[in-house]
Parts: sequence; structure tokens; C-alpha cells
Amino acid sequence: MDRRVLVTGASRGIGAATAKAFAAVGDRVAVHYGSSREAATAVLKELPGDGHALVHADLGDPAAVERMVDEAAAELGRIDVLVNNAAVYEPHPIRASSYEEWQRAWATTLGVNLVGAANVTWWTVRHMGRGGRIVNVSSRGAFRGEPNQPAYGASKAGLVSLTQSLARSLGPEGIAVTAIAPGWTTTDMAAGALAGDGYERRRMESPLERVASPDEVAAAIVYLASAQAEFATGTVLDFNGGSHLRM
Repeated sequence: MDRRVLVTGASRGIGAATAKAFAAVGDRVAVHYGSSREAATAVLKELPGDGHALVHADLGDPAAVERMVDEAAAELGRIDVLVNNAAVYEPHPIRASSYEEWQRAWATTLGVNLVGAANVTWWTVRHMGRGGRIVNVSSRGAFRGEPNQPAYGASKAGLVSLTQSLARSLGPEGIAVTAIAPGWTTTDMAAGALAGDGYERRRMESPLERVASPDEVAAAIVYLASAQAEFATGTVLDFNGGSHLRM
């Protein structure tokens, strides 16, 4: 397709699968990473086609975000699709965390998952024209709650609201903004929860009696970024195998 795509948090999990899925249909991809350069480089080497790029930034640092997005745009020539996938997930149950731990978890989680995504988007739209697409990776936790990681749930709920706000503001420019809210997915982030008998319990939350693969989520993201999905702007695709249903 020859679109130019920036995927944040693309060194592993859903982000890595998404980068590969876009490259597989002929797009050029900027693989962003925060700390795992080695893993991100491995993903870059696996991408089919040419003209891909590796970019780095701590998304909690606004200046680093600016540099990263400008570098991605320079390497790719423009940005047609942004996938805000990068996220941190730090347990901080309210009864078991010190006040210092609580504050740190909220600052770090919101700083990357929500404010970081908002800053990446602010810079990206300056390199994006009509027909652009933004897909925000939210979570089932945005709707059902995250009792041990409340900042994570709040950040993902905020990302849904950001999606709706930007869909309204960027629609007149021909830019569509959507979100996807995955449930349990076999990623490094979920590895602890899915270890041992945890997998059995989590898979049984879905009537399909399994959890998602990163490739499945990536395929849905590629669809949301397509021309055919333009009229879905402002919506959130629940992708949790029926494990959490809402009106």
C-alpha cells in the first residue's frame, strides 16, 4: 500500500505484531522503542520490504517525543498512520502501596500511556494529511476496571476519550481516529498473569475459551487504519473474546 506508519512500543507484543502486519501489506514502518533497542532492532530486521526505520524516545519526555516523531517523519517522508500502542503496566494496589509508590505509579503510567500518546499525536498530525489514520490501543480495563493497576485502567479510559475528542476535531481534515480495546493477549506484559494456572483461568473468561494472539489484534488494527474503516472514526472496537460485554 506504501503508507508510512509509526507504531509506538513496537519492540514486542502487539506493537511488534502490528509493525509486521503493516509491513506485510507493503507499508513502510517506523518501529519505536522506549528501552528495548535490541528487541526493536530484531523486529526491524524481520519486517518485509525496504525503507523501514528505528526510532527511540521515552514517551514520558515531551522533548524526546518531538525528536522521535520528527525523525520518523524524516526517515519515512511523511506519516500516514499512527498506532499509539506503547504502555507501561505497574501494579500499585491502593492498600498495598506506599504513598510514594502510589504517586510514582500514577505519574509514570499516565505520563506514558496517556500524556505520552497525546504528545506523540500532537506532533504526528503535523506530518499527516487528508486520509490519515490514528489508532489508539486501549484495553478492556478501560471499561471493567483494573483493581491492582488503577492508573493503567484510568490511562486507557482516558485514551478512549482522547480518541473521541480527536475524531471530532480532526474529522474535517479527513483524518479518522479509532481505538481498540483488547482483552487478555499472549504478550510479555501479560506473561505473569498467564503463567501456570493463570492461563486456564483467563482463557475461561471468554466464551471462546481462549485468549487472543498479538497477530489477531494487529490484523484488527490494520483494518481500523484502512480506507474502508473511515466511517468508524470515534469508535472503540472491543476485542476481548466476549469476556466483557457493554452497551
